[in-house]
Amino acid sequence: MTKKKVLIFIDWYLPGYKAGGPIQSVANLVEHLKDEFDFSIITRDTDYCEVTPYPSVISNEWNKLPNGVNVYYISQNALTRSTIRNLIRKTHFDIVYLNGIYSLYFTLIPLLYLRKKHNVKVIVAARGMLAQSALNVKSAKKQFFLRAIKVLKLFDKVIFHATNDIEKKDIRNVLGDKFEIKTAANLPQKTILLKLPVREKVVGDLRMVNIARIAPEKNLLFALHVLKRVVVNVQFDFYGPIYDQKYWEECQRVIAELPANVRATYKGSLSSDQVLSTLSSYHVMFMPTQGENFGHIILQSLMSGCPVIISDQTPWKGLVKKQIGWDFSLSDEHSFVDSINAINGFDQSNFNTLSNQAFQFSEKFINDPEILEQNRYLFA
Repeated sequence: MTKKKVLIFIDWYLPGYKAGGPIQSVANLVEHLKDEFDFSIITRDTDYCEVTPYPSVISNEWNKLPNGVNVYYISQNALTRSTIRNLIRKTHFDIVYLNGIYSLYFTLIPLLYLRKKHNVKVIVAARGMLAQSALNVKSAKKQFFLRAIKVLKLFDKVIFHATNDIEKKDIRNVLGDKFEIKTAANLPQKTILLKLPVREKVVGDLRMVNIARIAPEKNLLFALHVLKRVVVNVQFDFYGPIYDQKYWEECQRVIAELPANVRATYKGSLSSDQVLSTLSSYHVMFMPTQGENFGHIILQSLMSGCPVIISDQTPWKGLVKKQIGWDFSLSDEHSFVDSINAINGFDQSNFNTLSNQAFQFSEKFINDPEILEQNRYLFA
């Protein structure tokens, strides 16, 4: 049987990693379904916040990746309406999958040219961009944009991809009831750790980590304010590209005010193949994010046996009951402080129980056949 051809537009893709979740979401989707669908991807030839092209790719040409997937990497000077138009005209596809709401070259311009292709299914992945927490960032610009696309009817006849029922509700709240929405949870990494990493844990020792871009929505500043209040010894290492320089300067001011019992260190960015091994060196992942429509780093933490302390603004809820971590309201700073003080007092036995539960939970999630079927149905 001939495989359906799926053309994906995404601002950043492999070998990039600095854009975080969206790259991981699409890479995982492709890896799980590439034997059933013929994927082609159009993206930039640079990573997020970078200007130097990837050394391993040929710009403005189709490149075949080691997994057999074709990717067209557009250089900055070639990123124009005509380039997108010509690629759409010359590429054969049955389905188009667009990532995000606001991207000019990888969502909006493709939509303009795809209007004329009546036999092509167009799917738009919201990627959490219509959640209230996301809309609150640069809200005036986003509200103007959303009003404009309603007038232009730019999203008419598209299918929206929501990763959970909460995101489905967000899409309905912002865009109305006339759109078809398919719900499919993000797929996990196909390659997983085969055994639980073991790390030493003694009472009074706590190594915490945060892996996320440094931007207001990831809430590093809140995490640092929490750490100002803890009374135990904590090592807190954080990784990720600096997206918002002004925000980073605020974070640096709070780091300078931390008490002597807390050591907070910025470790730069991590490539995607370094994440799991890095997480395996820490006791807890601490990320009180303002909102995630999935949160790949949360699942990756659990995969490495690293329990998490997160906000309740993600799909990962009820973590205390599951014995895999803690999730709190951002209005409840005291509970974040208490959880850090408490886990600092864990001995090896207490920590091993928590770590093992996290690892087992991730294994069950990763091997859930329903999630794969949901994603398969997206393109049915």
